[in-house]
Amino acid sequence: MARVDVIRVKGGARLAGDVMVGGAKNSALKLMAVALLAEGRSVVANVPRITDIAIMAEVLRRLGCDVTLDGTEAIIDVPAEPGSEADYDLVRRLRASICVLGPLLARRGYVRVALPGGDMIGSRGLDMHVAGLARMGAEISGEHGFVIAKAPAGLRGAKIWLDFPSVGATENILMAAVLARGVTEIDNAAREPEIVDICEMLNAMGAKIEGAGTSTLIIEGVDGPLKPVRHTTVGDRIVGGTWAFASVMTRGDVTVHGVRPEFLDVALDKLVTAGATVEPGDNRFRVRIADRPRGVDIVTLPYPGFATDLLPMALGLAAVAEGSSLITENIFDGRFMFVNEMVRLGADIRTDGHHAAVNGRDRLSGAPVRATDIRAGAGLVIAGLCADGVTEVGEVHHIDRGYPNFVADLTALGVEVERTDVPEPTFDF
Repeated sequence: MARVDVIRVKGGARLAGDVMVGGAKNSALKLMAVALLAEGRSVVANVPRITDIAIMAEVLRRLGCDVTLDGTEAIIDVPAEPGSEADYDLVRRLRASICVLGPLLARRGYVRVALPGGDMIGSRGLDMHVAGLARMGAEISGEHGFVIAKAPAGLRGAKIWLDFPSVGATENILMAAVLARGVTEIDNAAREPEIVDICEMLNAMGAKIEGAGTSTLIIEGVDGPLKPVRHTTVGDRIVGGTWAFASVMTRGDVTVHGVRPEFLDVALDKLVTAGATVEPGDNRFRVRIADRPRGVDIVTLPYPGFATDLLPMALGLAAVAEGSSLITENIFDGRFMFVNEMVRLGADIRTDGHHAAVNGRDRLSGAPVRATDIRAGAGLVIAGLCADGVTEVGEVHHIDRGYPNFVADLTALGVEVERTDVPEPTFDF
């Protein structure tokens, strides 16, 4: 009989202690793709030990690279001529692997990449990736579920306006532009710390990029080859934010290490509004609260706004806070897919379009629920800490894609939690 992993948590926990956060998943995956731009050995340090990193390593291996994952380091040896095709069986499991499109097009002049899969949290088209690369002279077509891009005469600099500050489109255009002829200007570019991280690695390799962290990126293409480097991944602000919300939801006292608090300014400010005390430090911060948190309204926006990846935690906070909250999602049209699972835990949530009205309750009620994506899975486990009885969260392979030591970290913070496998339900027809 097939068995599946679940996480069981006992409600009533108060999180207290210290937690160490590793490198950002959303940065490390792209930094591994950046390595494709230089022949030789690049090392990406502070890489989280999650399944997505292992998949990305295999994507690079199939492109001819020699990749070793050693602890928290990804050691990548890139050949003189990396491959130019990324297969569907891997790309469908890891949406981030579409980021090989830009660097391979720049280095090889031809690339064939399967259309990606990833989390089911709404439509995330490649229109802006394609339009940006086309402005740089790429010929782009699609067939049989693949994107095919050609630049037989090489790429040329261009002025590119993004309709939305898409992280993925910014990354792909940025990585392609560093080897293009002339100057590329990306306006309305994404401003996330992970974009800054990529720019810093590229500049260390010999690229010429200005404006990292602002909405305008200026990239002066370089003629000569880029050189391999060693680069340390920035800390994961989403994991750090998860622990910050968990501390407030459980009336706890948690110090998060490995994340710069300024990356979470809006989120931490919301927690202060909810009644918490936040003490920022050097690459760390402490979040504590003694009383029941107050309800706060939250609107997700591109960085530096409130991160959409923290929306499940925002809903969890609202569900146990005093009073009512209005949570608005502006990034992904399917982010509320997991709300029915929160309702199973007794949360009082009503959704209307991209709004969720939440009336807080003093306690939730433990129940079996299932994760629908990475952040929803973490959010449900944490909501279970605020519930009477035991909460069992299924399909926790999603959580593994974003949280390397989730159960161990919860245990260290004082939670009664176990990860176990249970028989998969079967049905007779």
